[in-house]
Amino acid sequence: MGRGRAKAIQAKIARELKYGSQHTDFDALQQELSGGTAADGRDGDGGRDYADDDPQSRY
Repeated sequence: MGRGRAKAIQAKIARELKYGSQHTDFDALQQELSGGTAADGRDGDGGRDYADDDPQSRY
């Protein structure tokens, strides 16, 4: 009992996120999906090689 109000608030927030009028930059999305580089020329990971972080890669 008592979960109804919290659930209603969560449903309201979910509806706002789903149907709200948010601006979507379709040009940036197309560039990202097509494998283009970011506008500032960085990929966001700082040039770090994450393949070395896998402890199972030694085997």
